[in-house]
Amino acid sequence: MCKTEIGRGVTPQSNFASRMFTNKVIRLTVPILTVAGWLAAIAPVLAITASYSNDYRVCAGRILREEEGVTQQSVSQACAQALRPRELADCVVNIKKNTKIVAADALAYCSEARRPRDYGICVVGISNNTEEAFNPATLDYCRRSLLPVRFAQCVVGLRSEIKDLPPTQALDTCIDGSDRIGGLPASSTLLPTQRSTEFSPTFETSPIPANPGSNY
Repeated sequence: MCKTEIGRGVTPQSNFASRMFTNKVIRLTVPILTVAGWLAAIAPVLAITASYSNDYRVCAGRILREEEGVTQQSVSQACAQALRPRELADCVVNIKKNTKIVAADALAYCSEARRPRDYGICVVGISNNTEEAFNPATLDYCRRSLLPVRFAQCVVGLRSEIKDLPPTQALDTCIDGSDRIGGLPASSTLLPTQRSTEFSPTFETSPIPANPGSNY
């Protein structure tokens, strides 16, 4: 056997060295795989930490800094229920700093908005364009609009060129325009065609002969 292996260029020493090298590779590979598996297992845990990458911490922290009647309970409930906690905080802070609305009221309105960040931009944009006192109707109109930022652009754009356009009229005009879908007025509704619920089957029948026996 040894002669055959030597004849083929393989010696017992080379076989031994090969086995030793394989064992070393295995010993080095196992710890590496173990560490890799451990890191993969703790990765989700590292993501759920109290760092500032946590959206809920950012939401609660930013809103609580505004104070002015904002309670810890109201903030915790609002942030917990928000689909986008950071956007909720952006909305509250933006409205509070750029309008005469206090943080507590801003939190209540932003919590009801479908798109909190866009809602805050809408309220602030229209409010800054109005020279008169803040119009509370703006809060409701921005909430009703499906595209708050576009709605605010409509109001600001029209009033910039039409100086005599009252703020309330601009709100009404733009909300009517934004609610149109495919050229249909907001008041129009499409009703499905009503179908009769009565069941009236149709059968194909042949008249019964007067004398059945005559057919035979």
